[in-house]
Amino acid sequence: MNLPNTADIVIIGGGVMGASAAYHLAQRGLKHIVLLEKEDFFGQGATGRCAGGVRYQFSTEINVKLSIESLPMIERFKDEIGQEVSYKKCGYLLVATNEKDANAFKYNVKLQNRLGVSTQLLSGDEVRERLPLMKFDDAIAGTFNPKDGTVDPNSVVMGYISAAQKMGAQVFTGVELVGVSLKGDNVEEVQTTIGAIKTRMILNAAGPWASQIGDMAGIKLPVIPLRRQMFTTSPLKELPADFPFVIDFARSLYFHREGEGLLIGMSNQNEKPGFDQSVDEDFELVNLDAAIERMPLVENAQRASHWAGLYEVTPDAHPIFGGTNVNGFYICTGFSGHGFMHGPISGKLMSEFILDGKYSSLDVSMLDLKRFEEGRLIQEYNVV
Repeated sequence: MNLPNTADIVIIGGGVMGASAAYHLAQRGLKHIVLLEKEDFFGQGATGRCAGGVRYQFSTEINVKLSIESLPMIERFKDEIGQEVSYKKCGYLLVATNEKDANAFKYNVKLQNRLGVSTQLLSGDEVRERLPLMKFDDAIAGTFNPKDGTVDPNSVVMGYISAAQKMGAQVFTGVELVGVSLKGDNVEEVQTTIGAIKTRMILNAAGPWASQIGDMAGIKLPVIPLRRQMFTTSPLKELPADFPFVIDFARSLYFHREGEGLLIGMSNQNEKPGFDQSVDEDFELVNLDAAIERMPLVENAQRASHWAGLYEVTPDAHPIFGGTNVNGFYICTGFSGHGFMHGPISGKLMSEFILDGKYSSLDVSMLDLKRFEEGRLIQEYNVV
């Protein structure tokens, strides 16, 4: 494996953000693109360990707009990129079991409807009618959007990687960034485990590891890694084919079809920041008990597989786009658990910002790094 000595841009991170950015930069005609992934395969970090959900249902205008731009890109992915991504529109059904969440849901649906997203507000009875296999006696309200669903993360990543390579991008796995050299306030070089590359531009798309990359250039990023874990079950013949992606909102507990069984996960509210990606067996039992309580059918299944991955979380649960106080050092990270679904448009937005100095597809300028020190945070409610 021979790294080039120079590059127009070095992209750090071979998940959906880095892959999408490489593709869109190459599509715009940028030459000498180098993408580095420290794992042995692309998309094996946060992207490959996510639940694969895609949705329009968010509580802030900018996140809804990111979905409005990104999800249609996934829908036409096969036509544009030539890769099937298994977009299954099962719909997301978010369930509120307390008045606070129910009131927030009403506001969120009005916002989404105003922006052209056809999310429906459901009563508690309508939730129970739609989920006969689940015990939601305490459901007060719900929201449902039939265009939400699941997509195969690996197919999206590899589709972008292959297309970028065909346009001349050079991509490497098993190569870790170990240093960044500056000349004054300008990017000059990156050092890796197998050599150095002279470059004027770096895109930090390293997800949960983004703050470590930022530190190499003296840039402090408020991105914290948090472990999230999930498991799948053996086949459950009782599951209907149209079973939705269900979120018990107050518990951050979710279920969706995975093959003939279920994928089940729940956020551990006591999780400490860190890079541990092993499965916490004790918390898995807590998750299992909560799942059986909501869906007694789960007790009849066996665990098929389990894994853990990392969210990269920002203080306002919104991503960070754009430049920094180091010329040529760009960032696209901090998606707080919904990066996969916004990866397609995010890579395109970064290609616009890097090449044109502005965003054309969607104005995300309010999601810059400076907002944290300037107190311009935008809080997202619909995060699990």
